[in-house]
Amino acid sequence: MAQLSSIMLVDDDTTTNFLNEMLIKRMGVAEHLHIAENGAEALEALQQACVPVSASCPDLILLDMKMPIMNGIEFLEAYAQLPLARQQGVVIVMLTTSLLLSDLERVQQLPVAGVLNKPLTKEKLQALVEEHFGAVPVG
Repeated sequence: MAQLSSIMLVDDDTTTNFLNEMLIKRMGVAEHLHIAENGAEALEALQQACVPVSASCPDLILLDMKMPIMNGIEFLEAYAQLPLARQQGVVIVMLTTSLLLSDLERVQQLPVAGVLNKPLTKEKLQALVEEHFGAVPVG
C-alpha cells in the first residue's frame, strides 16, 4: 500500500503518543511522523512544515481534545483561520475520551473530518485511512 506522506499526533499524554506512534510505525501508514504536545505546538509545526506546502505537511492530524496551553477545539478554531490553500489536503480527526454533547456539537462546526474515541486501534486506523485516503494499511 502507498504510505501517507506524513501524520501529526497532537496530544499532551506522552504514553498515548508513544502507543500511537508504535501503532502507526508497525502498520507502515506514514513515511513521516510529527508529534506536538498541544495545539500551539501543532500550529507552529504546521507553519514550519507547510509554508510553502510540501511533502512534510501532514496528510492526517490526529488531535486530542483536552490539552493544556491550547486544546483541540482552540486548535481547530485557529486552524480554520488559516488560508484555505494551507488547509487543503489535510484530514483532521479528533481523538478523545470526552463524549460531552456540548464538546461534540462544537467540534462538528469546525474543520474536522471525524471524532474517534480513544484508544486508537489498528481497526480504527485502518478504517480511517480507507475512508479518507482510499487505501487499507496492511501491517
